[in-house]
Amino acid sequence: MADDILTGDVIRTRKTHPCGCDEWTVIRTGADIRIRCNGCGRLVMMDRDTFLKRRKAIVTRRMPSGLSE
Repeated sequence: MADDILTGDVIRTRKTHPCGCDEWTVIRTGADIRIRCNGCGRLVMMDRDTFLKRRKAIVTRRMPSGLSE
């Protein structure tokens, strides 16, 4: 699994959120990652290492700008 995370990616976490959803949308990238729960809209910010440990899979990839299919 690649470590390159793009804003707009939808990821699945190892544990579900208390609302019951396990899919999150990446809102901000950098040294810290901000994600939004797709179930309830809760925003969570965590450092990159913690984020990489907690994610399980990338559900949807956003195409990097400048690339076309």
